[in-house]
Amino acid sequence: MKCSGLSRRTQVKVVVIGAGVIGTTSAWYLAKAGHDVTVVDRREGAGLETSFANGGQISPCHAEPWANPSVLPKVLKWLGREDAPLLFRWSRWDPALWAWGLRFLANCPRSRAEINTERTLRVAIYSRACLGELRAETGIEYDQQIRGILHVYRDGAEFEHACRAAEVMIRHGLKRLPRTPAECVAIEPALAAVQSELAGGIYTPDDESGDAHKFTRRLATLAEAKGVEFRWNVPIQGLIPDGDRVAGLATAQGTIRAEAYVLAAGCDSPLLARPLGLRLPVIPAKGYSITVPVAGHGGAPSVSITDDEHKMVYSRLGDRLRAAGTAEMAGYDLTLNPVRARLILDNARRLFPDGGDFDRAEPWAGLRPVTPDSVPLLGATPLRNLWLNTGHGTLGWTMSCGSGRVIADLVSGLSPQIPMEGLGLGRFTQPRQ
Repeated sequence: MKCSGLSRRTQVKVVVIGAGVIGTTSAWYLAKAGHDVTVVDRREGAGLETSFANGGQISPCHAEPWANPSVLPKVLKWLGREDAPLLFRWSRWDPALWAWGLRFLANCPRSRAEINTERTLRVAIYSRACLGELRAETGIEYDQQIRGILHVYRDGAEFEHACRAAEVMIRHGLKRLPRTPAECVAIEPALAAVQSELAGGIYTPDDESGDAHKFTRRLATLAEAKGVEFRWNVPIQGLIPDGDRVAGLATAQGTIRAEAYVLAAGCDSPLLARPLGLRLPVIPAKGYSITVPVAGHGGAPSVSITDDEHKMVYSRLGDRLRAAGTAEMAGYDLTLNPVRARLILDNARRLFPDGGDFDRAEPWAGLRPVTPDSVPLLGATPLRNLWLNTGHGTLGWTMSCGSGRVIADLVSGLSPQIPMEGLGLGRFTQPRQ
């Protein structure tokens, strides 16, 4: 799939709310389409929250939604475990969390999971192509590795399930190749120490990895050169409604007015949308990572790895190894849980014993905006000049360029290059067929 050049139909003033990788790519493509773009963010620079230290993968291969038939037995097994890969703190009386959970359960049947896989892949594969073209156009560097992603499995039943899920993805255009343990080690020799533990692997040769924070900062600089204005350290108070439109963005530094608004505020998006009468089924999922210096160590992988048993990913970012994983549904709490941070460290050390200086690992925790079906909220809203670009979950970096390009097309009055069916808010507000 190609992501061809933009053409311009209308030129308007646009405010993008949020300067993570989603907001920054939106701003880039909007500016490229000729719009007058202002990005507003409460932080002092681009990509300082969810995009700061994620797993680093450009991974359409992760399109299988969290809500799928195999997840329910695992969630029950993980109940009460502080080190569980997926941790729901259901003791919290949070109506939004419980409503999200019911929708999550409704999306677990196989038929729904296959629909949601196709929708996610539709955006992710398109986005990967857009990133490749952006890289060729600008020469942007972000510690990228274009060597694929290798999923490894220790449990034979899990490997068989993954192979069946891969068949669904293959039908929708993603290249996924089952591999023996020996073939996994041939792809990534750093796995040699655990070859005897592996049941097999699945290799996605067209996927990539790279530093999302570095990419976001450098793309923001390129966007500024195209005329985008970034307004930093601006606390956002809310969107101002005016009938079926947004009249302005209220901030601590005054009201910012435009003709179009793009809500790309990650986990804050539902908070900003609620006063407008929009209920976005997005909740925060806290993820953890460590960044490990690799100088002097020869056992760090160069191919990006996903360890399915522990729900962890590993990406080589220049002279660093990024290890990331787990999800904790605990509201907007950003406290770094030492048990879960230690879990990331121990799993990384176990898989790659000489992968880096683990005593100098830098831990991080960030909130990822997750929908109950793992499909982003992308497109129009009932307010005629407000567009959504949020809810990408763990695939924000993966879907960022394609999502930004879609938003630019919509604001320009053009038809996006991918079908929009099933990507917008309507799937949660209209009865299913």
